Amino acid sequence: MGWVVPTAIVVAILVALGWRTGVVMRSERGQRRGAAPGQGRHVLRSEYFSGGGGGGEARDYTVPKDPQDYARIFVPKDKHGR
Repeated sequence: MGWVVPTAIVVAILVALGWRTGVVMRSERGQRRGAAPGQGRHVLRSEYFSGGGGGGEARDYTVPKDPQDYARIFVPKDKHGR
């Protein structure tokens, strides 16, 4: 009998999470995610801190806003022009 209450609590939490997930998914349906494509470039900043008292490292990356231009970055140099 001692396991009934904890089990009921776990089930209630799972039901609430499932309900909330459904609400969020319905509210976001049809919305575009990510950045809108266009001309120009995005600047992305990557930071790393080890947490061990050492210094951190940060680096900026620029990537094209156009998805096709972005995809071309990953094509090997000898495959261009085909």
